[in-house]
Amino acid sequence: MIAVIRLYNARVENGATTAWGSGANPFAHAAEWLLGPESGERGHLGPRWVFLRALGLIFFSAFYSLVYQVTGLIGPNGILPATNYLGAIGHSTFGLERLWFAPSVFWIRSTDPALLLVCWIGMGTSILLVLNFWPRMMTAICFVCFLSFIGTLQDFASYQSDGMLLEAGFLCLFFAPRGLRPGYGAFNAPARACTFLLLWEWFRIYFESGLAKILGGDPEWRHLTAMYEYYQNGPLPTWIGYYVQHAPHWFHWATALATLVMELGIVLMLFLPRRFRIICFFIVTAWEIGVILTANYAFLNYIVLALGCLLLDDKFLVKIAPRKWFKKYHIVVAMRAEDAREAKIGTAQPSRQAASEFGPVLRVAGMTVSGICFAWIFYATTMQLLWMWAPNFSARNYSVQKAVQWPVEAIEPFRIANQFGLFGVMTRGRYEIEFQGSNDGGKTWAAYPFRYKPRAVNEAPGIYAPYQPRFDWNLWFASLGNWRQYTFVLGVEERLLEGSPEVIALFRANPFANGPPQEVRCVLWQYWFTTLSEKQQSGDWWKRKLLGLYAPTLEREANGRFGVLQIPEPIERSNPD
Repeated sequence: MIAVIRLYNARVENGATTAWGSGANPFAHAAEWLLGPESGERGHLGPRWVFLRALGLIFFSAFYSLVYQVTGLIGPNGILPATNYLGAIGHSTFGLERLWFAPSVFWIRSTDPALLLVCWIGMGTSILLVLNFWPRMMTAICFVCFLSFIGTLQDFASYQSDGMLLEAGFLCLFFAPRGLRPGYGAFNAPARACTFLLLWEWFRIYFESGLAKILGGDPEWRHLTAMYEYYQNGPLPTWIGYYVQHAPHWFHWATALATLVMELGIVLMLFLPRRFRIICFFIVTAWEIGVILTANYAFLNYIVLALGCLLLDDKFLVKIAPRKWFKKYHIVVAMRAEDAREAKIGTAQPSRQAASEFGPVLRVAGMTVSGICFAWIFYATTMQLLWMWAPNFSARNYSVQKAVQWPVEAIEPFRIANQFGLFGVMTRGRYEIEFQGSNDGGKTWAAYPFRYKPRAVNEAPGIYAPYQPRFDWNLWFASLGNWRQYTFVLGVEERLLEGSPEVIALFRANPFANGPPQEVRCVLWQYWFTTLSEKQQSGDWWKRKLLGLYAPTLEREANGRFGVLQIPEPIERSNPD
C-alpha cells in the first residue's frame, strides 16, 4: 500500500508529462502547481481532515436550528411564507431565471413537511460528513440544502455568517477528497489554489471587517470607545459578557485597539513564511474563543475558527498528533516528506500513466472547471474588497463598467463570493421589541416571552452559539430601526392574532393558551446591564425602560380581517444613564 501511495504522489518534475501537456511549457507548470495536488510534508491533509469535520458540525448546527424555526418563519402559516415569495418571483420571471433569483429546491414544494424533510436531510448528510463518509458528496448535499433555505428565508437570511458558510461549503466541493472512505485523502491531496481561497475567505472576514471600521467613519472606533458597551448591546449577550462589560475602561480601550491591530495587521501574517502563519493561528484562535464566550454570534465564530486551522500544515500537526491514535496519518506524512526529498534530488519515480485513455482528458477537464471556478471567486471577492476603498466606482465607459461588475453580480444570489464587514458601526444602545396581547380592550397586556432574547430582568443571559435563533436575532436588527423598515414585525402580529401554532412555537410560552387574543401590539424597551453592586443587592442582570409603541396595534375583526387601532409615534431613543 505504501508503495502504491508513493507511486501515486510521485512528482512529475523528472520529465513526466503533466495533465496540461509537456512539462517544458511554463503555463502547464503554473497550472499544475496551482490546480494540481499539494505535495510534501507541508501539505494540508491533516488540517483538511480537521476542517471538514468542523464544517460538518457547523452544517449540523445550522440545520438543527432550522428544524425548530423554519415552519414558523417561512412555512405556509409562518411569518413570511416561502410559497408567497416564490410565487411572486415566478410571476415576474421566466424559465430558469427564477432559479437565479431564488436558488432553492423549494420550487418543487414548500409545505411544512418539505421544509422539515430538507432539514433532516441536511442533518443526516452533515453527520456523514463528520464521519468522513463520501465527504465530497455529503458537502454537496449540505450546500444545496442550506442554499435552498437561504434562497427562501428572505429577511431571516441576511446574515454574514450564512455567506461565510456557503462560500466555504462551495469551495469544499473541490477541497474535500474523493471516494466513499477516503481517510486522510492521501490519493487526492487538495489543490493549492483551493486551500488558498479558503484562507483568502478567512483573511477577508477579518481584513474587510477592519476596513469597515476605519472607512465607516464611526467615531467610536476612531476614539477607541467601541467596546465600552459592546457586550451589552450585541444581539444576544452572555453571562460572561456581563462580567467583562464591567471591566475598567482601559481594558475596553485596549481591546478596541487590539481588534483593529488584529484585523488590519496580524492577519497579514497569512502572506508571511510558515512560522508566522503558525503564530497567527494561536493568536486568532485564542481571540475567537474569547468572542464565543462573551457573545452569541451563532456559528459565525466557529466558521472563522475552523478556517483558521488551515494556517497549520502537516509538518506541524504530525508533531502534536499522538502516534498511537493517528498512526496512519504519521505514515502518510512521512511518505510525502520522503517523496518531496526524492523529487528535490531528482530520484522520484515518474507518475503512473492512467489506465484509461480518457483519464488525462478527464483530469484536464476537471482542472479546467475548478480553475474557472477558483478564478471567478477570486475575481469577485477581490473586486468587492477593492470597492470598499472606492464604493462609488464608475467607469467612463458603461460597457466597461458592466463587464467589470457582471462576474460579481452573476453569482451574487448563491452567496459564494461575499463581502464582509462585521461591526463597522457600533450600536449605541440596547433595544428590545416585545409582543403583547390583550382580550379586554387594551386595559391589560400579556407579553409573549422569547426563548433567547433578554426579557425578565432577573434572568441571566445564556450561551447558545452555534445555535442560530433567527427569529430572535432578526428582532434585534428590527429594534434598531422602525416597523416600516422591518415589515415582518406586522406579519408576526397578524399570525399571533390568528393563533398560528408555528409562529407561537417561536416563543418560549403562549400567554393565550385558550385562544388567540383580540388585540396585539408591539412595544419597544431599552435595556441596560445592572452594575455589579445592583446585581448583588437585587439579583437582577438587567434594568429596563419602556420607550413606547413600536408597530401599529392590530385587532381581529368579526369578519376575520385585521384592523389598525393605533399607529405609533416616532420613538426618541435615549442614551444610557
